[in-house]
Amino acid sequence: MTNEIPDATPGEAVTDKLALAWTHTARFLTTASQLVHLPATELPEIAFVGRSNAGKSTAINTLAQQKRLAFASKTPGRTQHINLFQLGPKDAPDALFADLPGYGYAAVNKSAKQRWQKVMADYLEIRRSLSGVVLMVDSRLGLTDLDKQLLDFVAARVATGEIRLLVLLTKSDKLNRKEADAALRATTEFLGGMSTENSDVAVTLFSALKKSGVGDVAVALREWVLAHRVPDAVPDSVLEAAPAVQAED
Repeated sequence: MTNEIPDATPGEAVTDKLALAWTHTARFLTTASQLVHLPATELPEIAFVGRSNAGKSTAINTLAQQKRLAFASKTPGRTQHINLFQLGPKDAPDALFADLPGYGYAAVNKSAKQRWQKVMADYLEIRRSLSGVVLMVDSRLGLTDLDKQLLDFVAARVATGEIRLLVLLTKSDKLNRKEADAALRATTEFLGGMSTENSDVAVTLFSALKKSGVGDVAVALREWVLAHRVPDAVPDSVLEAAPAVQAED
């Protein structure tokens, strides 16, 4: 991998080729089981979240064009770390991907669910460098109650435009055209309740198997990074007051 990564010049549109060349540079940086162990950074951070078995790891690997960048646990729901990946030139990275633990797997014990829901809620609500969230949703199921709960965690920051939101309806190759249109329509209608004049909220069909939507998603993420603005620091009092999250049944 070289340090010379093609990119759009000022005023030039980001193309699929340029965006995918950028996502291909993703490499592992660090892993953490608690927020305090994550490095402070001024780089824009894009978080990938979703229910266990929604295809999150597969989507990250497909975007990065790497087979084993993100790992899927053999036992869904057992991965309990936030994994960070750097993007851009090795000597001058310009963004981070954050792979958050999958949620909603019934076999995980209640105490683990409580702890990880708290970690994820705090991360989504107060992580200063977080600039975008990519939510993976199985297109055959649509938004579940747990997906909606997660969206509640970022709703305030999405409304102000501080965080951009993209919902990927994964495994869309399993749907026919009518089913795909219905999934898009239902998700779009729900997200309309989160949209404001300042927000950047979108939804798209995605298939890692058929590679559909991959280029469009890479372009969107690259544009997020190019438009990133470092937010003001979060006061310590806010960090201390972060609310607890009720465990799922």
